[in-house]
Amino acid sequence: MLRFDVNISFLFKEVPYLDRFERAASHGFGAVEFPWPGDENLAPIVERVRETRLKVVLMNIDAGDLARGERGFLNDSSRKDWVRARASQAIEFASLIGCTRLNALVGNAIAGKSREEQYDQICGNLTWIADQAAISGIEVVVEALNSFESPHYLLTNTRDTLALLMEVNRPNLKYQYDMYHMQRMEGNLIATLREYIRWIGHIQIADSPERNEPGTGEIHFPHVLTVLDTLDYQGYIGLEYNPTGSSEESLAWLPEDHQGVITPGAVRL
Repeated sequence: MLRFDVNISFLFKEVPYLDRFERAASHGFGAVEFPWPGDENLAPIVERVRETRLKVVLMNIDAGDLARGERGFLNDSSRKDWVRARASQAIEFASLIGCTRLNALVGNAIAGKSREEQYDQICGNLTWIADQAAISGIEVVVEALNSFESPHYLLTNTRDTLALLMEVNRPNLKYQYDMYHMQRMEGNLIATLREYIRWIGHIQIADSPERNEPGTGEIHFPHVLTVLDTLDYQGYIGLEYNPTGSSEESLAWLPEDHQGVITPGAVRL
């Protein structure tokens, strides 16, 4: 049985940001996720979460201006204090809204600094963030991104991401497996799920290569989701895609009642 949540930075953009919580709830979802929402939205989000009784299953630690290509600064020694201050703020806010999982983007490559030096900085920051998050019972996840859209990002495949997580070696540090990004970079979705499911803390989906809803590209989601179900994955699957039409229309592949758990056989693709 699988559980889905909706990323409100991708879906329900037909309404203002703060109204997307109610829109998600009205379409049967019991959980949402989102990037860092901006400091000005923190108090209103607390109110929306309480009103809708939605679970927040994932939130990004502030990673800078994503629209301008920034992808976090864990690798930048000059931003160490900023990184840890923003991580502390995210942990505090996550605790307030009941979010038990934070995504930490590691950063774009810095010219003039070796990859080894930047990895050492990432390891130090991830160790600190994971230890601080553990005090509040929060898990930290790290994801790999595709190099077509994030050409300077330091983690672009499963192998390097897992090597980093194993080096940091914290029990609450996991892999955020984004099927869209990894289909573009390495394929082998099912083989990766089977081999590394114990390392995966959260999953996100979109079809490849256009990042639209399942059924619009090359990924055979009925088969992939069936295999995922057999692996007894206990987390949520985040819908992080750009709908080809309206958000509501893009949900047609899901059963009408997708608030709780569903069987892969109920997926209409």
